[in-house]
Amino acid sequence: MKYILMLYVNEAGWPTLTPAEQEQGMAAYTSYTEALRKAGVLAGVGRLQPSSTATTMRIAEGKPQVLDGPFADSKEQLGGYYLIDVADLDAALSWAARCPAAGHGTVEVRPLWGE
Repeated sequence: MKYILMLYVNEAGWPTLTPAEQEQGMAAYTSYTEALRKAGVLAGVGRLQPSSTATTMRIAEGKPQVLDGPFADSKEQLGGYYLIDVADLDAALSWAARCPAAGHGTVEVRPLWGE
């Protein structure tokens, strides 16, 4: 079954880290990605640009409205995702617990429809 692990982090925190801390953080994500790959469960992965680059579109009174920036104001922003193919929710949660984002943000685990 396919699950998406959505990684929510405080993107304002990254620039406050030292170069050594940033390198350590990137190494943790690289190791995690490689572990998913070696286990044969990685179906996709993506890192998002900052929420300041977001464009939001919605229909209001039958007309499209395009807004710059994120629509929701929150302490954590969606920073990336992993798409994994595992046996069940317990396996997905086990992988989510190992994700570096779980230590400094939130990992939302959600199954895909039709999977």
